[in-house]
This record gives sequence, C-alpha cells and structure tokens, in this order.
Amino acid sequence: MRINREEMFAPVTCVIKAGGYDEALAIANDSEFGLTAGIMTSSLARASHFRANMRAGCVMVNLPTAGTDYHVPFGGRGASSFGPREQGRYAAEFYTSVKTAYVSAGEPS
Repeated sequence: MRINREEMFAPVTCVIKAGGYDEALAIANDSEFGLTAGIMTSSLARASHFRANMRAGCVMVNLPTAGTDYHVPFGGRGASSFGPREQGRYAAEFYTSVKTAYVSAGEPS
C-alpha cells in the first residue's frame, strides 16, 4: 500500500505481517527512506544484528523511535536525509579530544 511506502510525519502506524525476524528486517529495509527504526526484543543477539543491519539514521532497541539526544548526530538515510546529518559536526567535536602532534620528515639522528 502507498502508506507503507512513504515517510509519514503523523501519529500513524502501519503493521505488516512477516514470517519471522529475517523477513521483517528485509521488509523494513525495502524502503527508499530510513529516518528511524526500532525493535522490541529480549534477545541481545537479535538487538545487535538489528543495530548493525537496519538501514536507518537512528536505530532504537526497546525504546520509542521518537525523540533523540540533541548533541548526537540525527538524520536519516536514503531519501530521509538532506545533506549532512543534523548536529553531525558538533556531535563529533563533543566526543573528540584534541591532540597536537609534530612529525619531522628529516633523517633520524
């Protein structure tokens, strides 16, 4: 259905029946959009696999897909994104420790 193929910014949800986890992940990744995605699970292995393989800008495990920390990069993938992710450069600076290094290209003594 069209509603399952478009990015909605409204209190709407679509439920698509899947035969199992692998099929559900394939269905979720079969979209040109990828703003946020989430999984509810008690399996650490499945949660780790979902985090690594879900093509979305923000991946939540056992959490709502709305809301994010403002000091970390936020944005989607594919058609859900425009240019650099919001807060990207500033979030990188937040988590970076600056180190100055000098290297001589001359002969060692």
